[in-house]
Amino acid sequence: MPYLSTYTEPLTTAQASHLLRRATFGPTPNEITQFTGLTATQAVQQLIANQSFVTNPPPPVELDSSQPLAGQPFLDKPFNSDRNFWFGTYIKFWWAGQMARQDVPVSLLDKLALFWQNHFVTTRTVVDDYRYLDRYLRLIRAQALGNFRTFVVEITKDPAMLRYLNGHDNEKDSPNENYARELQELFTVGNKDFAGNDTYTEEDVKAAARVLTGWKYTNYWQQGSTSFTSIFRSDKHDSDNKQFSSYYGNAVLTGRSGSTAGDDELNDLVDMLLAHPETPKFICRKLYRWYVNAAVTQEIEDQVIIPLANFFKSPGNNFAIMPVVEKLLTSQIFFQESNRGSLIKSPAELMLGSLRFFEQPIPDPTTDYQAFRKLMDFLHWNSTDMQMECLDQPTVFGYDAYFQTGYTKNWMNTTTIALRSQFTDALIWRWFEVKPGYKLGVDVLARVTALQPNFADVPGTPAITCETVVANFVKDLFATELFPSQIEFLTDTIMMMGYSRVTWQFEWNAYRSNPSSTDRQNTILWRTRSLMRYLLRMAEYHVF
Repeated sequence: MPYLSTYTEPLTTAQASHLLRRATFGPTPNEITQFTGLTATQAVQQLIANQSFVTNPPPPVELDSSQPLAGQPFLDKPFNSDRNFWFGTYIKFWWAGQMARQDVPVSLLDKLALFWQNHFVTTRTVVDDYRYLDRYLRLIRAQALGNFRTFVVEITKDPAMLRYLNGHDNEKDSPNENYARELQELFTVGNKDFAGNDTYTEEDVKAAARVLTGWKYTNYWQQGSTSFTSIFRSDKHDSDNKQFSSYYGNAVLTGRSGSTAGDDELNDLVDMLLAHPETPKFICRKLYRWYVNAAVTQEIEDQVIIPLANFFKSPGNNFAIMPVVEKLLTSQIFFQESNRGSLIKSPAELMLGSLRFFEQPIPDPTTDYQAFRKLMDFLHWNSTDMQMECLDQPTVFGYDAYFQTGYTKNWMNTTTIALRSQFTDALIWRWFEVKPGYKLGVDVLARVTALQPNFADVPGTPAITCETVVANFVKDLFATELFPSQIEFLTDTIMMMGYSRVTWQFEWNAYRSNPSSTDRQNTILWRTRSLMRYLLRMAEYHVF
């Protein structure tokens, strides 16, 4: 098959849903309708163009109602060590709010930003200065669709990264190899090629560390400070030449001195890393696993990864990220039916996707900050319990499910499966009150009522059938189409509980005749909630 050739047919509803689930945190029903019928190229270009609506969002605000700045931005104020932990947490909440937004056109920015944040890992816990965390996250979002060469240069000098991987401590008389190692192993070359061979040596780590000596961050945790940045200290820099191994063609990077030495040698180092034949393949392999399928076979390596990597590094593209993402998301292999339902949803995809699919409002963090904090706190702790604490990965490798054997299957284990079901149950039973008048979850009674034409005209308008209800509840929910036998099971065993299907119409008309009756409400609620609860617990709901 022409793996990377553009898929040219108009997108079906299922294909539009597939694209939106993979490229974003999940679609709303209206977005599925909007993208159905577009070509893959039109759809992806729209997702890229829509990033302009979210590139300059309002800043994070103080979310504690007992604080004098409640509801106001805090990043434009002097550093406040007393609020450091909470401001860092509110930045996490701010990003989650961006991911879940429904008031702007859907884009692929923040889903791709999550990919890069899990690639160039730093964490709130280790960085521990909320200003550094904010600058790092804004760099991630700004460069997500930019140029990979620029991205690597800028992330290397970023204060949060200098803090997280000890770049600040790397000096000519006491070199620290931490960042130099991860720069090669995790950020560019990868520690092994596809066949399992080494891609660099320990001496290469030492040489790269010498190149990177002298970079510092400023005003870390400095109470009352109004600015911070990264600087280069030439007196702390190793200005001798640096010899690399045959993996890099025995390159020698010329040592420099003076105020520009840090940038000059860093640029040389990044050029050398990107010239390594494994770097573009390593990045494209990760993008394929993120967007398409965790299984990279020899066939996929030969027919997808290598051609995509060649395009990535080609002189015409020169390591631009956006054309690579566009080529992958519009490809024949992306829309191959076997790739639908091949990934397990992360906690973020499960929860944020549910909010978006069921159109749960996100309170405005400035005007309704208490409700915003309450909802984000609920999502944060659920996600943490499910082993995905946003902006706080357990190691520099990122979340286990994106690098360990099994990949996204690692999101499902004996602990998390119950917690995932607990979250979806909250959407059914609606016990979590975001604020007075807003309980999180699906009002199934209102949803079914909306299906009934002329609700009050019982004698003149036939009752909707249980088949109609099941079809509506199933619509666009799953990555793959259910079998007829599954639909029958949902209808007869789960919703009707063994009773004749005709019974539903009698019960429904009884409710229509007297909707204020608690008993009749409860009958309808029991059937529809049982159906909805089972749907959300079905294994298919956890894949996308």
